[in-house]
Amino acid sequence: MSVDVPRRIVILRHAKADWPPQVADHDRPLAERGRKDAPEAGRWLAASGIVPDLTLCSTADRTRETWKLVAHELPKRPKTVYEERLYEAVLGRLIEVVNEVSDDVRDLMLVGHNPGMHALADALAGEAEGDARTRLDRIGFPTSAIAVVSFTGSWKSVEHGVGRLEAYWAPHE
Repeated sequence: MSVDVPRRIVILRHAKADWPPQVADHDRPLAERGRKDAPEAGRWLAASGIVPDLTLCSTADRTRETWKLVAHELPKRPKTVYEERLYEAVLGRLIEVVNEVSDDVRDLMLVGHNPGMHALADALAGEAEGDARTRLDRIGFPTSAIAVVSFTGSWKSVEHGVGRLEAYWAPHE
């Protein structure tokens, strides 16, 4: 695939997680609200015609469970890689992971955690469609939020301000 094709990165924060006592952060499950919101996020993606070629998902239980519920709502399940580096990743690490994606991938989804997911959406979105930027700035990046950033070029070229925030969705908005 040419590096000059339009590409999208879909940034998904995991659904609302529970805080059971004596459970390590990495092993936290979804809360009841999270189990309800994650399929809703999947339905929004499907209705928007967004089915990524590749999903990179944090190894934490809550992200894996979120992705399973989201993917169930999509017309086809994308290739999925569980990526340890996404757990508690900061902006620089997230961009590093994105830069390693093969240019055969047109649409990429990341399923991870805040504050990294919000920072990535904010950093990549140099421009925005409609009111997407205003909503991102006003609402932030709550659990199950999705930002869709488009750009043209190689994944190696992803950096601050490279893209356009073409869509933003959050449950309970």
